[in-house]
Amino acid sequence: MNGRRILITGGAGFIGSHLADHLLACGHAVRALDNLSPQVHGPDAGRPAYLDRQVELVVADVRDPEAVRRALRGVDAVVHLAAAVGVGQSMYEVDRYVGVNDLGTAVLLQALIERPVERLVVASSMSLYGEGLYRDRRGRLVSAERTRAQLLGRRWEPLGEAGDPLEPVPTPESKAPALASIYALSKFDQERMCLLVGEAYGISTVALRFFNVYGTRQALSNPYTGVLAIFASRYLNGRPPLVNEDGLQRRDFVAVQDVAEACRLALTVPAAAGQVFNVGSGRSFTVLEVAERLGEAIGREDVRPEVTQKYRVGDIRHCFADIAKARRLLGYAPRVAFDEGLEELAGWLEGQIAHDHVGEASAELTSRGLSL
Repeated sequence: MNGRRILITGGAGFIGSHLADHLLACGHAVRALDNLSPQVHGPDAGRPAYLDRQVELVVADVRDPEAVRRALRGVDAVVHLAAAVGVGQSMYEVDRYVGVNDLGTAVLLQALIERPVERLVVASSMSLYGEGLYRDRRGRLVSAERTRAQLLGRRWEPLGEAGDPLEPVPTPESKAPALASIYALSKFDQERMCLLVGEAYGISTVALRFFNVYGTRQALSNPYTGVLAIFASRYLNGRPPLVNEDGLQRRDFVAVQDVAEACRLALTVPAAAGQVFNVGSGRSFTVLEVAERLGEAIGREDVRPEVTQKYRVGDIRHCFADIAKARRLLGYAPRVAFDEGLEELAGWLEGQIAHDHVGEASAELTSRGLSL
């Protein structure tokens, strides 16, 4: 798919702008549809300075049918990134999350039924797995959930049927969804709607389940964005990052450059059609370790992370990616080591201004009984 025109919904954002750079470098033309949400881009935001001038920017909401139809004119493929993002916030702004994520996707699909494209790639999320996959003491692979009583008792680790410890293992695409938040539900809806309509109307469609994406251009003042950006905002304001539970929950952190390459492969590899792929690094770190390593990378060893011993409704304990399927069918091979990615992020953070709204977000969750 060389020299095509590709529409990226949410294309002025963090992942979208990096993907635009990558596609432009590969010889494609890029159009971005983005509403420049104040929560992401700040109040009264205009075209972001980091968005390449070759990108044709359409400032509009993905829920606007006429704007979406205009944005699709002359387009060969679509990468659908537009979404409201945030597990905690989704639990009290239910109408907005369902509106942007579900209705927005429906509007896009309605337009694609009228004007099909060669390929549609939709951004899904690791959040739809809920807890990742575990192995019990007998070597069996099992799913696990934590009860409210267990969490209130600060017993963080999921347990087996007999109360035995479980070992977290990489989570493959075959694990059944366990939807623990409105955000997770809406991402599952986006994924399923796109694959269903794609199959019905002959639109070659691929779903990518992103794990914890990090890198430059993240919205540092958005308290519901990626955890590394939230930690960076705290450090830049001389405040300790707040790490929930005991900090030993494990996640997969993947550099945005690797995510952009996964999207490019999903646009081009014939065998990807109709498939769902994990997009992660294939490695896991504890959240506390990540907070500490970011502090070291930006020279703030004097500010130590604060372990809260609290939990948020919708949070899970361990989830990290099995990327064997993406390696095999897409040819996906993450190239950015975590230390290298942190170094690049630290360099970008120098001179950045971040408004720390984490305290306000935490208070909002607590007042609604969503953080205990």
